[in-house]
Amino acid sequence: MAPFSPAELTAIALSLKVATVAALASLPFGIAMGWLLARGEFFGKSLLDALVHLPLVLPPVVVGYALLVLLGNNGAIGAPLREWFGVGFAFRWTGAALASAIMGFPLMVRSIRLSIEAADRKLEQAASTLGATPWRVFRTVTLPLAWPGILAGAVLAFAKALGEFGATITFVSAIPGETQTISSTIYGLLQVPGGERGVLRLALVALGISLLALLAAEALARRMRHEAPR
Repeated sequence: MAPFSPAELTAIALSLKVATVAALASLPFGIAMGWLLARGEFFGKSLLDALVHLPLVLPPVVVGYALLVLLGNNGAIGAPLREWFGVGFAFRWTGAALASAIMGFPLMVRSIRLSIEAADRKLEQAASTLGATPWRVFRTVTLPLAWPGILAGAVLAFAKALGEFGATITFVSAIPGETQTISSTIYGLLQVPGGERGVLRLALVALGISLLALLAAEALARRMRHEAPR
């Protein structure tokens, strides 16, 4: 197989950066949302749950268009951000990370929520009885118990971000060196005669990265379960 071209290597590096930033930046929000849906009891919980999972059922292009309308250079939120703070997302790699994070957020939240729901509430209640504050209970009891699910959620979000296409290409286009990820590069190569080899190379890279991430996450989760006190 022919070596990777400079454009392909750039797309691989950019995809890794986008996926990593998307997963890490959304993780605190995913943990908070997972805990809220798992432990909270409030009016409108079902609606919030539906809104969180909406990106799973919406066409990715719709999500990308909504981001463009809201956060584009002339968008309702994007224009003030650009004018007042000099912050822009449209047609930049940070916008690709944002779109990828939104598309992977439901998978992350679901994994974290299920893990928190599976945590033994008697341990949380015992810690509260001994005088621990709610924050300390969450930090020292709930979070360690739910950590395998949190890790799995982060990996799922990373894998989803690595392969995201519809939302990102709608929101940030496919600018070489700036927003052209593996997925958009593959799409471009499919339109070029003789691009099949490049498609195969990039598809194998994406497959390999995702598989390694899933295997590593499973190994770490298994190790943490084994080392956890019983």
